[in-house]
This record gives sequence, C-alpha cells and structure tokens, in this order.
Amino acid sequence: MERIIEEIREDLSRRIAVAADRLADRTLAEDPAYAALLGRAELRERIHHNLRQAVEGLVRSARGLPVDLADTRAIGTLRAEQGLPLASLLRTYRRGGRLLWQSMTEAVTAHDRAALPRLLPGAAALWDVLDQMTDAVTESYHHAESVHGERERERRAALLDVLLDGADGPPATAAEAAAAAALGLPERGRFAVVVLAPDGSGAAAGGAGSPRVLWRVRADGEIGLVELGHHPLESVRDLLAPLGVRAGVSPVVAAPAELARAHWLAALALRTAPESEGPRTALLDERLPTALVAAQAELAGRLRQVVLGPVLALPAEDRRTLLTTLGTWLSCQGSTTYAAQRLYCHRNTVSNRLRRLEQLTGRSLSDPRHVVELALAHSAVLQRAAAESATRPAAVDQRVSPTPGGTARRSQRRPG
Repeated sequence: MERIIEEIREDLSRRIAVAADRLADRTLAEDPAYAALLGRAELRERIHHNLRQAVEGLVRSARGLPVDLADTRAIGTLRAEQGLPLASLLRTYRRGGRLLWQSMTEAVTAHDRAALPRLLPGAAALWDVLDQMTDAVTESYHHAESVHGERERERRAALLDVLLDGADGPPATAAEAAAAAALGLPERGRFAVVVLAPDGSGAAAGGAGSPRVLWRVRADGEIGLVELGHHPLESVRDLLAPLGVRAGVSPVVAAPAELARAHWLAALALRTAPESEGPRTALLDERLPTALVAAQAELAGRLRQVVLGPVLALPAEDRRTLLTTLGTWLSCQGSTTYAAQRLYCHRNTVSNRLRRLEQLTGRSLSDPRHVVELALAHSAVLQRAAAESATRPAAVDQRVSPTPGGTARRSQRRPG
C-alpha cells in the first residue's frame, strides 16, 4: 500500500485538492450550520488538510505506526466550542472519506489500471484510519461539550445566586437585572421562589403547561426560581406534588430585584411546615401567623413562656396531652365535638382538658384575643420542637411531640 501511494502521490495530491473544493461547496450549500460558521476558503483548507492527514495516516498504518490524531482531536474540541453540531462534523468526515477513496482509485487507474487489484486490500486499512479519525473527533467533541456544559451550569448557578441572595454594593439592581436577562427572565413579570427541605429528593421537572422553574442545588436544600407567567401561585403545589417533600413558597413578586426577599420569605414559609406534618407545600400567605412566630425567634421564646409556661412546666405526659388537645381543637376550628372524634375520646374529656388549660394559662378560649395568643404560642412550641428534632442525633429516642393535627408522633426505639 505504501508503495502504491508513493507511485501516485503527485496525482493524488491534485485530485485531493479538487475533492476538497467539491466537498466545501457541497457542505456550504447543504449545511446551514457550516455556512453560518466558516467561509469557503477556511472550510476548503480544513477539508484539504483532513484528507491529506488521512493519506499520511494510511502510510503510517502500513509501516506499523500509530495514526497521529492530535490535530483531529483539536478540531473536535474547536467545533464543539464553536457550537457546530456533531452530526454536521461527522457528515463532512464521512463524505471526505468517500471522496478520498474515489480519488485514490482514479489516480491508480490513471497511473496503471493493472495495479488496481493491489489497491483493494488497502480499502480496509483506509476505513480503519478514517474510523480512528472520526472516533477521535467525536471523543474530543463530547469532552469539550461536557466541559462547556459544566461551565455553563456553574455560570447559571452564579447568576441564580445573584438573584436569590441579592447583589452587593450600590449597583445591585443593575446586577440583578443583568443576571435575569442572562437567564432569559423578563424585567417585569410574576415570579416566586420555592425552597425544598434538605430531605428533598430532586427537583420537579414540570410539564409543558407548567411554570418554568430554574433550580439551584445547595447543601442545605434546593431552591427554585419560578417564572409563573399567567399561572396562579397555587399551581406550584401541583408542580411539587410528585416530589412528596416539604416546601415553602414565597408570595408573588414582580421584578428580579425582589427575588432575594422572596427567597427569605420562602425559607420562612418552609419553617411553618413542621416535619411531623409530613410532605406539605406551605404558601407563606396562607400561614402568616405561624410565619410571624418563626421570623421572631426571641419573641417566639418569650411567647411560649408567657402564654404556655405553666403547661410546659407539667410532667411530660400531661404536657403532651394538653398541647395535643389544644392543637387539635384549633385545627378543628374550635369544635370540641370534632376534636374528640379526632382524638378518639369523649367530648367531655376534651372539654375538661381545655378547661384545665384555661386555668393554667389564665386565658379564656371564648375570648378571641386569648385564642390568638394561645394559637401563636402553640405554633412557637411546635417550631421549637421541630428545630430541636432536626439537630438531635437520629439514634436518640424522641419524646412525644404535639402536632396541629392532633396526633402524637413517637419515634421508634432502636431495637436491642
């Protein structure tokens, strides 16, 4: 094979130059991606170089040497960075391979038709070289694409951080507007922020008719920037339902500069959905009293002590019974009958417990102002219990904690 190539090298060089012209013209005429990226002269030179490399690869292969693929890999990387589709790149390589074989057979025929049988065994060697070249260009293309994708993810994460955490310095609004534009968000619209609990398991993808969500994964949970468009805020519940996780949702905001505040409000909304209640999407505007307690940790502690201090000082079982009864009564809209049904006890038992709670706290459940105080203090107790549960090691046996639904959650003791 090497001898045949040496015999036809000069004629083959001329034919390769013609083939490069033909392939460049065809590629520019049929492939808009190439036409948008390269001019004819540059594309023709690249094709010509590739064809000559294939010939040299065939010679090296005949000598038992490895094919030099460094330049081929460099082209794969370059074209990936330029955004040329891989299909376009490979199509040109395949067409070039066919033209090269045609040029070789024509050159051998012109030189000595009787030598054609000697060329045929070289077909397998040529296609092996071409396969090595296409494999190398594909591999380098995918690697560059992966690196570019990682850089793009990092860039988008940084842009989301600007919006979700707020930009520093006087030009903050301009930085947030620039970040929003880079992410394809409008200057004005309807946005919300979602915060998933750290126990979440992946971001919701959503369907074609769902709001667009840009997710940011962090060590303490996942955050979603929701572009609502015409969708109501409540549609976020449907979006998150398949995940089966606790989530907090901010109110609707109208501009990217308001998203950092929305992020804080969404995190606050999540704190109003205790783990004991199971998967729940908490919209802040539906849980404002509880959110008010969660936002003021010092005042919440004072509220617990001033309003429910005598109850909290009781032995554990009595404390649990009264707090659970209060939470159930509140969740049943003040109905003693419904509370008794939920607690599986007699109505009079519930009434007696509530009467004792009134005596201990000095608050009357018939006074709306006192009911508000008791409800907020009860929320403060639940939030403190949830916070303590989150920081307590899993192996530690948990006390019974009251829940707004009126059930008591007991953790399982470790066997043994």
